[in-house]
Amino acid sequence: MRQSPIKLSINSSIIRPLPRIFFGNYDVRLKRPLKLANKGYTVEMAIPQTRNGQKPFIAGGLLRGQYVAEGVHLHWGSPASGGSEHMVNKRRYDAEMHIVHRNARYTNIDEALNYSDGVAVLGIMFKIVRIPDRIYPGLKKIYAELPNLVEYHSEAKLPGSITLGQLLGDLNTRDFYTYRGSLTTPECNEAVTWTVFAKPLPVAMTDVVKLWKLQDSDGNLIRNNYRVLQRRNNRPVFYRTPESQ
Repeated sequence: MRQSPIKLSINSSIIRPLPRIFFGNYDVRLKRPLKLANKGYTVEMAIPQTRNGQKPFIAGGLLRGQYVAEGVHLHWGSPASGGSEHMVNKRRYDAEMHIVHRNARYTNIDEALNYSDGVAVLGIMFKIVRIPDRIYPGLKKIYAELPNLVEYHSEAKLPGSITLGQLLGDLNTRDFYTYRGSLTTPECNEAVTWTVFAKPLPVAMTDVVKLWKLQDSDGNLIRNNYRVLQRRNNRPVFYRTPESQ
């Protein structure tokens, strides 16, 4: 009854001045090494502690309490189609990045998935542009390592260090949709509070092409690794306007 992803639109949402998302330790550099891995269905990076010995976390929106960052992964399409999981105002963007967090009241992600308030995921859309008018250093480091992740189970280390906040670029984090949903990969646990930012980040075609070349465990290209849209089932979806304080 609360599966994800779903269609999101301003017209079908409840517009409410929700609290902004608070980003704790998102501006503190993460401890090295930072490892990217080809999981056979996505590219994933586990989130370590920051250099101050704590984990990045979020609060605000529909969330009650703090949610600790656990990992980052991507969904993408193909040369012929977009690959974001959520559709925003009838548009499927070219890719979607998920930053997965667990409720701090639970010991680990496996425990958190057993509870309806266990997990919080941030959804960030990517839109291919011919010539990007800005560069995001954190994302650029990830894109640069993708050619080293073509084969299943391959791993690569990011050079240097980044903050988790650098993956958000100059995203307007005051402008988002939020609703109760699920994971989009098996077992599709209905444990997720989604916060999906309304506006996409621009990304160069030359970077997205690298995602289209990654391979699964059978050597096939990983493409269109998004889940089909799910029924909303009368769930409330809230939209926080960027004008809200």
